[in-house]
Amino acid sequence: MGRFVIRRILQMVPVFIGTTLIVYLLVTQMGGDPIQNLYGEKPVPDNIRATLTAQYHLNEPWWMQYWYYFKGLLQGNFGESIQQGRPIAELLAEAWPHTLKVAGVAFAFELVVGVVAGVLAGMRRGSFIDNLVLLSTLTVIAVPIFVLGNVSQTFLGQEWGLFPVSGTDDGLVSYLLPGLVLGSVSLAYIARLARASVAENLRADYIRTAKAKGLPKSRVVGIHVLRNSLIPVVTYLGADLGTLMGGAIVTEGIFNIPGVGYQLFTSLNVEDGPAVVGFVSLLVLVYLITALVVDMLYAVLDPRIRYE
Repeated sequence: MGRFVIRRILQMVPVFIGTTLIVYLLVTQMGGDPIQNLYGEKPVPDNIRATLTAQYHLNEPWWMQYWYYFKGLLQGNFGESIQQGRPIAELLAEAWPHTLKVAGVAFAFELVVGVVAGVLAGMRRGSFIDNLVLLSTLTVIAVPIFVLGNVSQTFLGQEWGLFPVSGTDDGLVSYLLPGLVLGSVSLAYIARLARASVAENLRADYIRTAKAKGLPKSRVVGIHVLRNSLIPVVTYLGADLGTLMGGAIVTEGIFNIPGVGYQLFTSLNVEDGPAVVGFVSLLVLVYLITALVVDMLYAVLDPRIRYE
């Protein structure tokens, strides 16, 4: 296991460098003038333009800019936002707790409700519960997340007053509705994935053998069926945790949550390249770390999987 973890960490290094390199190239090729965006319609004084151009290396090739950025990363420096004139690490420290709360609510919602609904549907295929799960999950998947967010905000927030409409003034309660909206689509996929996996394992030979040996139904389902059925679900959940961070861009915008997605969207609008690359670099790290944790969980769920 130790050698496997070290090997995976070493593989993460070129993936991180390659991903941030591509993002930096794309951001620098967007065009536009981030310095002009600071002044809006007003002309930028020549001395200020020259100072900012030199400070952010804007007159140098993109690969040299990336080298300065990467060299700063090695020293724990994410750079500085052109638009806000503040270290990106500070912006990340302020935005990250908001995104973690929204993603945490979404992750708990899709994990508990999605797995339970999928297992019940898989155990009782063709029943009312199975049809209800299939119909409701298909409806959620078919509705775009911004439509789901606005509808939930209108009815659950404004009309019925069950949740705060926007902002973070109400503390943890403020993150409930954005989290439920963010996790709803993933919940639908998890429920369908768990349903199909449970149904397939119930027909497997080892389950028939376990039943023939006279094992209690609770042990057959709780140990043998669920354990193997959760492997694809865990794989999806691991990848989805990173997606929740990036997917929060739309949700945080609708509910006015100042998290990573909101900051990333704002930075893209004002063409603040260093801030965009800094936020994306953090999301890439989240993807890589969650993928590593998921791979390590495989051996726990299925002892037949060995890494050596």
